[in-house]
Amino acid sequence: MSLLNAPLAPQPEPLPEPAFDAHTHLDMLPGPVDEVLAAARAAGIVHVVTIGCDTESSRWAAACAAEHADVHAAVAIHPNETASAQAGPGGRDGVLAEIARLAALPEVRAVGETGLDYYRDSAPPDLQREWFRAHIEIARAAGKALMIHDRDAHDDVLDILAQQSPPEHVVFHCFSGDADMAKRCAEAGYVMSFAGNVTFPNAGRLREAAAVAPAELILIETDAPFLTPVPNRGRQNAPAQVAHTLRAVAEVKGLDVAEFCQTVMATGERVFGPWRDPP
Repeated sequence: MSLLNAPLAPQPEPLPEPAFDAHTHLDMLPGPVDEVLAAARAAGIVHVVTIGCDTESSRWAAACAAEHADVHAAVAIHPNETASAQAGPGGRDGVLAEIARLAALPEVRAVGETGLDYYRDSAPPDLQREWFRAHIEIARAAGKALMIHDRDAHDDVLDILAQQSPPEHVVFHCFSGDADMAKRCAEAGYVMSFAGNVTFPNAGRLREAAAVAPAELILIETDAPFLTPVPNRGRQNAPAQVAHTLRAVAEVKGLDVAEFCQTVMATGERVFGPWRDPP
């Protein structure tokens, strides 16, 4: 059974302090957005950042954030979508102009997810690198955070960031590096966002990375509907499930859960800008 057709994960125990989901795909989740957000609030998740992966989903994310005070948007062309975007209507220049237009909107808080994916062969690496550089320029021009998709491409991503003068805030979505990679990111001041896979039994290296990452450079995300954390693997993910991942990372780091919630919320506001008042 496809994960997108799997039943939703059960509601977790509420967190002791508010937290937020740093990366989710509300457009891929079943049911009305209002219901997804209500379930998140019941678990203590009071804000979400919903992500665009192409022009259509980026427009959707911006519109959703404009409608919901507790939703914030990120817009970009995912590295796996760069070849189809380049060949599609408007071509490279037209698509990037639209991403730049969306990035300037106040409800859009980041440019992403952009970056490099050498695991799949949906787009040639040279083309991905060209689009990644263009997204860095858009983020810097808009004064927004840069949200990175990095899969099997750590060295090239770090090299391009070093060459391109990225914006002030850089977030590695679904951080997938080891402890050495975490130290390199910390030295550069990059934020590492951990998803539900940090809870998987075989994710020892990822937990080692979380252990060495400074608490003030950590965010927690779902990447919903994917990467549902333990104990709900095999179910469909949703922003409420941040509660499980946050508790797991706090345990790895030996931190009080309530204090870690406060740290994560402060980091989110520093990276994405002031939170709007929730409904």
